[in-house]
Amino acid sequence: MTDTDTRNGTLIGTRISACIDTGMDTGTGTGARAASRVRTRIGVTGHRSIPAAVLPAIRTGIRRLLPGDEELEALSSLAAGADQLFADIALERGIPLTAVIPGMDYEAHLGDADTRASYRRLLNSCRRRVNLPVEATHEEAYFAAGRWIVDHADRLVAVWDGLPARGLGGTGDVVAYARRTGVPVTVLWRPGTLRS
Repeated sequence: MTDTDTRNGTLIGTRISACIDTGMDTGTGTGARAASRVRTRIGVTGHRSIPAAVLPAIRTGIRRLLPGDEELEALSSLAAGADQLFADIALERGIPLTAVIPGMDYEAHLGDADTRASYRRLLNSCRRRVNLPVEATHEEAYFAAGRWIVDHADRLVAVWDGLPARGLGGTGDVVAYARRTGVPVTVLWRPGTLRS
């Protein structure tokens, strides 16, 4: 397995491996999956706010990582920004989407009315929904969702500026967890671009 970076829309060192998917995950642990068909699962983590200067490169990178002609499954928590962009592109390409919902009053904390409407639209388009157990804090719930995605993905797409997480469960924490557990990470960002 390799770690990759995408800078200025160019993929470097990409390798995607396959796993077996039965659609029988319960939301806990990485449990064994019985063989039914080979499917590559690609998860996402990323910032909720993506600067306009980097958005075209992010879209191009996600489209390259989600070709519509492979047996893929997309995993996303459907948060504003990177998660919703990734989910929209997956659905536009006919890729089944699994929503991983943090154990909290998630929709109420997603942001403005437009973001919540997009969340509901995407959630209604998902093939599967995984509701995670309630956590003590919102930050712990976000991190648990990020870990679940990593634990069930063959590859992680990170829309990430490379900086440490601003709070527990942020993009930097999820990327660090993926790297510790050996899940390949493809970072999509333009160097030097700062988030607000």
